[in-house]
Amino acid sequence: MKKRVLNSMLILSLVATAVSCKNDKKTETSEVKETVEATSATSYNVDVEQSKINWVGSKPAGEHNGKVSISKGTFQVEGDELKGGNIVIDMTSINVQDLEGDDKKKLEDHLMGYSNGKEDHFFNANKYPEAKFEITGVEEKDGETLMSGNLTLKETSKNITFPVNISMNEADNSLMLTSQNIVLDRTEWGIKFMSKSFIENLGDNFVSDQMKISFDLKAFKAE
Repeated sequence: MKKRVLNSMLILSLVATAVSCKNDKKTETSEVKETVEATSATSYNVDVEQSKINWVGSKPAGEHNGKVSISKGTFQVEGDELKGGNIVIDMTSINVQDLEGDDKKKLEDHLMGYSNGKEDHFFNANKYPEAKFEITGVEEKDGETLMSGNLTLKETSKNITFPVNISMNEADNSLMLTSQNIVLDRTEWGIKFMSKSFIENLGDNFVSDQMKISFDLKAFKAE
């Protein structure tokens, strides 16, 4: 009976993973585009204490998740429409939320490149302490609000487009911007560690090329 229960749990896990992968469509990238200049816009400053970027990385044995902090950011708003802006991401703040103790610190150090000989496996935060996202356009299409922007990780910049939810709150002069999972191919930003696309015969010892991020940002009208 115990073996049958375990087998059932395994099947359910595989089905859930397959459904998740099917629903998470890879975000297409393009060359860097010009940012938007909104000269008559009202500025909103990102509240770094109430804002974050969530992330998920995976491998055959499972997945890890966490968050990264925002260093600073601004949005430009005309009327009630977001026209432009940018955020600076603190890559020295990568936080793993599904582990504790030594395992948590070990993975965080690996991701940030703080382990000897592993500096450039992932994000090398000593050399590249900041990442950046700069808005290049916001449009309504097929009932969705789509935001485009240049995402810079390490030395590479790519333009990406993804659905967002934007809301304005007149009571406290705030703006909320959130997104669902944005599925990125990390190798397009030169992060190739344990990638089956570049290393042969890895078997099940690979790290997925796909990493997921999502925005959870709050900004307040500048005084």
